[in-house]
This record gives sequence, structure tokens and C-alpha cells, in this order.
Amino acid sequence: MKVVIQRVSKAGVTIEGNIVASIGNGLLILLGIVEDDTQEDIKWLSNKIINLRIFGDDNEVMNLSLTDVHGDVIVVSQFTLHASTKKGNRPSYIKAAKPETAIPLYETFIKQLESDLGKKVQTGQFGADMKVDLINDGPVTIIIDSKNRE
Repeated sequence: MKVVIQRVSKAGVTIEGNIVASIGNGLLILLGIVEDDTQEDIKWLSNKIINLRIFGDDNEVMNLSLTDVHGDVIVVSQFTLHASTKKGNRPSYIKAAKPETAIPLYETFIKQLESDLGKKVQTGQFGADMKVDLINDGPVTIIIDSKNRE
């Protein structure tokens, strides 16, 4: 699994003109899934995300986690995170998991994150044409790949 995590002061997802997710302070997580992702990837990644100290403390030092600041989360499926641009100018998405594999992993990731965080996680809609709106706070943007543990 690969994620792009953006610390936000505000974020939302709109599908066909309808707002389906909206948060204030927290994280917008773009999630890309490959065929060989497992429950172990999900658990490791969820734990890493909720404990990542990227929120400012009283001294404006990034020393607080999502749980420390009681932040909210939106998770958006993003198969294009696994794009390969090695050959030609048209990206290949062959590494991205097919929906029959990706959807259950996506749903399990959301449940794991909710369990670890202790509250509801908002989402986009898997496979939909979504409009993602955010105010990146900082800006702080971090990429984590569960396969490389970085």
C-alpha cells in the first residue's frame, strides 16, 4: 500500500455535485493498493498514520499525532499512486490492484483506521470521479509505502 498523507485545516470530497465527505483539522489520505497487499500492510500503515507526529504543539514544533489533536480523516482511493511512467508518456497502472482485490482491502483499511483512531473515518467512493478539495496545512505532505516501511 502506498499513501500520500496531507495535513489539512480543511478538506472535502464531492461526487456529481454532492459533498460526500468534509473535515476540518486532520488528514486527507490518498490510498493506492497493489495485488499483494495484506492485512499486515493495513495494520502497519494504520498504526504509522495515527501515530505520525506531524501536528504542531504549543511551540509550533511538529510533535503531536492525529490522536493527540483529535483530528479527523478522509480516505480517498487513488489507483494512480501506482502509475509507472518508465515507458512512453502514457502512465501504466498495471501495478494497481484490480477492484475485486482492492475494494475489500480499501474497506478493511478504513475499518482498521477507525478502530485504531476510535472514531469514524470519512471516505470518497471507490472508483468514482471525485473532486477533492483541500487546504494543505503547512504544507505538510508525506508519502509512505508499506512495502518499503518508509
